[in-house]
Parts: sequence; structure tokens; C-alpha cells
Amino acid sequence: MVLLDGFHALKHALRFEADVRVAIAGDKGSVLTLADELAGDLTKRLSDLVTEVPAETFRGLVPRVHPTQVAGLAVRPSPQRNLDKLSRAPRPAPIVVLENPRNLGNVGAVVRLAAGFGATGVVTTGDMDPWHPNVVRAAAGLHYATAVESLPLDGLPPGPVYALDPEGDDIRSVMLPDDALLAFGSERHGISPELRERATKLVALPMRPQVSSYNLATSVAMALFHWGGPRPAP
Repeated sequence: MVLLDGFHALKHALRFEADVRVAIAGDKGSVLTLADELAGDLTKRLSDLVTEVPAETFRGLVPRVHPTQVAGLAVRPSPQRNLDKLSRAPRPAPIVVLENPRNLGNVGAVVRLAAGFGATGVVTTGDMDPWHPNVVRAAAGLHYATAVESLPLDGLPPGPVYALDPEGDDIRSVMLPDDALLAFGSERHGISPELRERATKLVALPMRPQVSSYNLATSVAMALFHWGGPRPAP
């Protein structure tokens, strides 16, 4: 099961057809008011789904109380379903690969970006669970809008690997194909020698001299924006 912590996580999970089994709130009325303001399409579903519990009970059931005071539990998609989506060919959009990320909030922000840009999915390597509650919270529940899985480096989906590295060609001079794997190294150490060896091409983001790095989510956003345009709006 996946913890949906806060109104936006619950909202997005419902919009993208998550199997939400239960939802609780310290103040159901305020949740429905918020739904009327921000997600009128879900007000009726939330009214049927959310159960009000005493504030003390709510505080005892969640790691920390979200300001919207609502939380839910949803079924985590099967790894096989995600793998099928990640491996399907031809792919209409890239996969974002995060090699051994360490910051849960950064991973959540990347999932949110991938969902917004319509990326095929997000793959992480290493020991971090990309479905950790803090990642889902940072992603506002948008895991259900894309495919999110953890895989070993030698088990990545097929496709050309475009790895972000300061020694690569300026990304503005490179056309990123739809079936690309856009690979980003860890926040501290960059890409590993193993990923560098596997890369089809190294590409670099433009950066002013003496500026050491960009935030991981910012780097992903720039790469996805470069992939997505200029092209006709859908």
C-alpha cells in the first residue's frame, strides 16, 4: 500500500485511477471545501471516500500531519505493469533515470516533473525506494500518472542513454529522441563510471563558469523542456 499524504496526493491518485482503499481526515468539511475550490470533479468521490476521525486519532496514524489534514492508502501498481510500460516500443517520450539518488524530496520533484511533461516514467537505481512516503508526498501523488520503478543499472529499459555530464556536448546542440533514457547522476558525485561507459552520448547543461551544479530536479526540468520543444503544442 502507498500512503497518500495530503489533499494533492489524494487528488492526483484519484484522477489517475489509483485503487484508493481508504481516506481519513481530521476535518472532512474543510477537505470538501478544498475540493470545491481546486478539484470540483472529485468532490462527490471524496465525499463518499473520506471518513472523518478525531484529530488525535489522525495525528497517531500519519508520520506528520499535512496542513490539509487528509490522508489515504492506495494500492501500489505492480512492478510488472510498470516494466511493461517502460519497455514498450516505440516510446512516445523519454524515461528519466536517476542513478543512486539520495534526497527523497528531489526524487519526488522529478516524478512530478515527469508526470507534467508526459515522460514515459522514472527509474531509480540504488537502494532508495522511489515509492517512499516522502517521495510520494513531494510528488503530490503523481506516481500514478507515470511509471516509477527501481531497477539495477544493468536492467534499464532498452533505448539510447543520454547521460548528463559536464564534459558532454552542449545539450542545445543535441536532438533528444523520444525513446531516450535521460540519465542523471547522484546529487553529490554525478554519473558513475559504469553509467558513463554505457552512455550513448554525454550531454551537458549550459552553466556559467564557477557555478558548481544545478539542483537535480532543475536539471531534469531543463532536459525535458529541451526534449519537448520547440514543437507544435498538443
